[in-house]
Amino acid sequence: MLAAGLALTPFMHSEMGLIIAIGIMVAAGSGAGSLSILIGTVAQRMSNEQRSSAAGFINAGGSLGQFIFAPLTQALIHAFNWVNALYLLALTSLMAIGFALPLRDKAGKQAGTVSSSAAANQALANAAANPPVQTSTTAKLPSLRQQLGQACSDRSYLCLNLGFFTCGFHVAFLVTHLPGEVVLCGMSAAVGATSLAIIGIANVFGSIAAGQLGKTQRMKMILFWMYASRAVAIAIYLLAPKTELNFYIFAAVLGVTWLATVPPTAGLVGKLFGPRYLATLFGFTLLSHQIGGFFGAWLGGITLDASGSYQWMWLADIVLALIAALANLPIREARPAPLAKAA
Repeated sequence: MLAAGLALTPFMHSEMGLIIAIGIMVAAGSGAGSLSILIGTVAQRMSNEQRSSAAGFINAGGSLGQFIFAPLTQALIHAFNWVNALYLLALTSLMAIGFALPLRDKAGKQAGTVSSSAAANQALANAAANPPVQTSTTAKLPSLRQQLGQACSDRSYLCLNLGFFTCGFHVAFLVTHLPGEVVLCGMSAAVGATSLAIIGIANVFGSIAAGQLGKTQRMKMILFWMYASRAVAIAIYLLAPKTELNFYIFAAVLGVTWLATVPPTAGLVGKLFGPRYLATLFGFTLLSHQIGGFFGAWLGGITLDASGSYQWMWLADIVLALIAALANLPIREARPAPLAKAA
């Protein structure tokens, strides 16, 4: 679906056509194999202490792709024009199928044991319970519908979603409009592409670091400081001279927290509700992120058309980053076990 959406885009000559190709096909294709599936699958095979770190490495892979493909795409556009660049991106996206096939085969070999949801969840329940109460624990395991109902009425889960919504707003606004902001400041499009690449490589380190910190620190506090740092970074950017170097510094600072929010967010979902339905519950959290992304990209365009600049969007971004930071504080989260064991 991702490849088809990219390949069909040059043939779309209307607003609705572009919405179907890019807004639906490309977005749905990339989202269907996105972080919720990968992190949810890995989480069921790892201990609670390892999940945050594993999520950090998975997320770092996506950021490494951004680092590689942002300048590469810009180079392809210059060398072959944007139409052929889209065709080449469509072909490279099909490589993911080849990478996924070995994972499917491994899952098939474990179908009778680990991949069976009933067996896997039974094992998880038994590991957490005393042997004499195994059967009663199994009977009390909630269904997906029950777990979703519990999550939707849980204040901590709702606060987590609110924070991730604003994260999506921030990320999509920058991905969509940072190149335009660069041009408005009188610099070439290459500066925008390089800035996105810097964001990607900085987030590789940020994601891994966030995953490691999740082992020993409360994840809600990691999220608090990440979102708060974004508000400070944007405020400094607005006051600083708009030079090429400052754009790169701004990109590097933002990149550290860019999607490094994913490991602690996924880790908190796992802490709150366990790994059984982590893929689905984190999928809904990721949905809130993408809804925020819609508003970030859409309102950015409306603001530019109305005022000729992104000034109001930057100010809104600061306010939303502060709201996201504060929204994580009421989340219930015990201190990580490693801190107690270290004593």
